[in-house]
Amino acid sequence: MKKIIISKLFLYRYRFIIGYILLGLAFIGLLLALPLFAQYGLSTGEMESATSSFNLSADAPLNGDLVDLPYRLLQKLSITLFGLTPYAIKLPSIIIGLFLGLLLILLLNRWFKNNISLLASCLVVLSTPFLFLAGSGTPLIMLVFWPTLLLWLGSKIQGENKPRPIYSFIFGIALLFSIFTPYMLYFAIFCVFFVFIQPHLRFIVKNLPRIPLIILGLFVLGGIATLTMNIINQPSTIMELLFAKNYEISSFFSNIGDGFSLVWSWRGLASGVFLAPLVGLPVFALVLIGLFSTARGFFASRNSIASLLIVFTVVITGFKPDSIVFLLLPISILTAHGLKYALEKWYGLFPENPYARVAAIIPLSVLFGVIIIPSLLQYIYGYRYNPNVVSEYNYDLITIRKNLTNETLLVPNNYDFYKILEHSSNIEVIDELPESPQIQKLAILRGRSEGSLYQLDKIITSPLSKDSDIIYLYTEKGE
Repeated sequence: MKKIIISKLFLYRYRFIIGYILLGLAFIGLLLALPLFAQYGLSTGEMESATSSFNLSADAPLNGDLVDLPYRLLQKLSITLFGLTPYAIKLPSIIIGLFLGLLLILLLNRWFKNNISLLASCLVVLSTPFLFLAGSGTPLIMLVFWPTLLLWLGSKIQGENKPRPIYSFIFGIALLFSIFTPYMLYFAIFCVFFVFIQPHLRFIVKNLPRIPLIILGLFVLGGIATLTMNIINQPSTIMELLFAKNYEISSFFSNIGDGFSLVWSWRGLASGVFLAPLVGLPVFALVLIGLFSTARGFFASRNSIASLLIVFTVVITGFKPDSIVFLLLPISILTAHGLKYALEKWYGLFPENPYARVAAIIPLSVLFGVIIIPSLLQYIYGYRYNPNVVSEYNYDLITIRKNLTNETLLVPNNYDFYKILEHSSNIEVIDELPESPQIQKLAILRGRSEGSLYQLDKIITSPLSKDSDIIYLYTEKGE
């Protein structure tokens, strides 16, 4: 009887490729489908973002309107093509989320072995905070996207004896566009500072070919020049890029407390649009293992990057509590370190026993089931039924799209947002009734008609427990 050699089996030889394909399919399916039944309402931030993006003028860069410009351009294109719908507002984040997930997988694969990177990628891209970012129609996802892209490009430059100039070229472009995202100026300074304090990176930069260095320098100078000219034209730009609107320095430590309360809360509560905890206990344990296991090798580049990124998260959270989502990046790296340490210790117990590797599949499967499944359920049901979160989302647009076709819609609040409906539907949007109205079908959003010109025909409600009467439909009397 012929002896079976495991290393020659198809599933064994291509196990990592199959694993990445399955992960990719699950990830893409979740991103495309979850906004349809979880996190489908619109938060105040999403409505403001959609309004700002749609009203973006062609000369916005010249007028100093640079904050989150790349994201807003993409969101304006989405709304123009598909109309004002919740999905169109969230589509830019879904697209960027797909690229961000790919970059995280590539980055972890660059720094760790295939088995570690695959397992860590599953924990990160299927987690609640990542799915929230990819399903939120605000530029918040860019705060994680740009550093991840720059770190991956940096790893491609660092890991080669002769780096291709194309990577330095793309790095320069990414660095240029990233500075238009709040707090990325700090990250650019952080990158320069880190290169100076990290001996290995200093050696790499000194030995880079001249062409990549020149290209990178030109892009950095171009970005600084563009930013400087726009700050001169509109000084408030620098305030938004470095801090936040109406920021007060006295709130620095309270903002840190508000942001990190989402990390320390283990009761499944919510704060604003965030579900807590951001990090489940099993992942938190892996992060702690990864943090302590890398303490000795702090000056190895990826170890010190993760630790310094945590410090960076603390600083920017002091400016705005929502910036706590940046923690997703160092958590990804430290989770991989924790998995690496745990697996090495397990295999170290049985260095010559092949059955130990097979036996490790069972506890690993249980561990991943305990982490991933509750995280997905938390995301799906939390954003549908958690009262603290649901109250932060507005479902009026969904109700309008389902029930109105050619009526005149009177909106007392958020007029600029609902006015966008006129560009993709037959609905006319007004903010007050004219003195001599010639309106046959009148729909009032969150309000009633007090005059005697119209008669009430229908009240359109939603399944919400509070404020469920959304639209009042009237017709002109005498018809």
